[in-house]
Amino acid sequence: MFAVSLGDDGAELRPLEPWQAGEFLAHIERGREFIGRHVGLPDRIQDLESARDFLREYALKAVDDTARIYGIWADAKLVGGVIFRTMDVQQGNAEAGCWLEPSAAGKGLVTRAVRVIIDWAVEERGIHRVEWQVSAANGPSIAVARRLGMTRDGVLRESYPHRGVRADVEIWSVLAPEWRARR
Repeated sequence: MFAVSLGDDGAELRPLEPWQAGEFLAHIERGREFIGRHVGLPDRIQDLESARDFLREYALKAVDDTARIYGIWADAKLVGGVIFRTMDVQQGNAEAGCWLEPSAAGKGLVTRAVRVIIDWAVEERGIHRVEWQVSAANGPSIAVARRLGMTRDGVLRESYPHRGVRADVEIWSVLAPEWRARR
């Protein structure tokens, strides 16, 4: 398995695979409420079987070249992840996303990890447009989009039902030429 350094603090980005379901579940348990404020991942991951199923689903999507999932490790502990929720190589579009447990917030881990996966998508897979869909109430995730040099394309009003409330979703994106120019 490969690991990509995310900087001098020892943090790493690695594939997140079905055999790591126990570690993934433990990570979700540590951050269940924090992560679940804006994303549905903790609602889906309830036990070892659902954790394994989720990771297996992404492993199959990776085989089909339609999505990817990576974990962020700090101090040898899984603390978050980044994802290409969708990836359409033929059309040149992908949607990136993230999550972190509270202990990892505010350290720049997501920004560094997303830079790695966008570089890969643009340079290795030929992706032209990377989208970032984020709850309009998720200030830290919007700040990541800004740090990555993304442009706010618009708002999908009340488009995301989450825990009984319909949230506005901001769409941010970066195009391959813009990405290359900012690097």
